[in-house]
Amino acid sequence: MSGPAEIWAYPFMVNAFRAGTVVAVLAAVMGWFMVLRRQSFAGHSLAMVSFPGAAGATLLGISATFGYFAFCVGAALVIAVLPRSGRDGQDGQGAALTGTVQAFLLACGYLFVALYRGFLGGINSLLFGSFLGITDAQVVTLAVVAVVGLGVLALIGRPLLFASVDPDAAAGRGVPVRALSAAFLVLLGLATAGASQITGSLLVFALLVLPAATAQQLTARPVLSLTVSVFLALVVIWGGLVAAYHSPYPIGFFVTTFAFAVHVAARLVRTVRGAWPAWAVRFSGTRLARTVTVRGTR
Repeated sequence: MSGPAEIWAYPFMVNAFRAGTVVAVLAAVMGWFMVLRRQSFAGHSLAMVSFPGAAGATLLGISATFGYFAFCVGAALVIAVLPRSGRDGQDGQGAALTGTVQAFLLACGYLFVALYRGFLGGINSLLFGSFLGITDAQVVTLAVVAVVGLGVLALIGRPLLFASVDPDAAAGRGVPVRALSAAFLVLLGLATAGASQITGSLLVFALLVLPAATAQQLTARPVLSLTVSVFLALVVIWGGLVAAYHSPYPIGFFVTTFAFAVHVAARLVRTVRGAWPAWAVRFSGTRLARTVTVRGTR
């Protein structure tokens, strides 16, 4: 085990932490809205299509980063035009079509790997993530995408929140619910493409959903919940990078494991809090009030 100073001595680890920080913030914010809007299946589909995007781009001899963004944003636009019903969710036909396209593109990804007849940068790194070889150009690209994505989300955040909580009331107030949904899906595609380069295609969904779902378990206040989601995403990304540096295993495994452990802990805390006897809650509240009164008097 080496000390923290040794980690920062390697340029690839510095870039990994930079890229991981950008991805964590972007994925946590987009994932929070995704969970709130009950569009987890859409997020899962976008995560799956990032793999054939990277594999196809490598087969064509261009940057895998371009493939990530092209396929994820393209798939987001396709999902946006599918039929919908209910609380901004797809109906059965739309969900089935999304799943069919997802399975087809995933199979295409393996075909691209077979056609390449090379190492392809390691298929494990495409599926499960890698922090090795992150260049300065990739960090800049991720930072630009994050700034653009978060900037657009800041502009549409209030009406999007309204449309997510009560789409019927929002539509009655003149809010363009369908246009906001399409814009958010494109932003979610950008976040998925960026996070896939760190956690891999198969495990990016965990970074999108687990910190956000955990934060919404802990508090119902939107601003506080968003802050907690970002904090948890940063913790699991940084912890995953340190753990992956000291082991031969992919970073996606550690990020997913840490995020899952935090989510389970939050669920247990909420369960215990809900099962706490009412008289104990009143007793603890009375003692707290007396303590505050005594200290205030002093």
